[in-house]
Amino acid sequence: MDECDACLNNVQDEDGSYSCAVDLDEDEMARFLAGHYRRCPYFEPGDEYKIVRRQN
Repeated sequence: MDECDACLNNVQDEDGSYSCAVDLDEDEMARFLAGHYRRCPYFEPGDEYKIVRRQN
């Protein structure tokens, strides 16, 4: 499973494709596309059970 597949910011469009919902400015997008990050700095785990674990 790719990290993007489990990201909370990965949203489905009307046509069924997925994209990242993080709004990047021009400089951030250039750094991201140039591969300056070893890991996505905007990754948020899409953990559906996070709230349930807090209730215990």
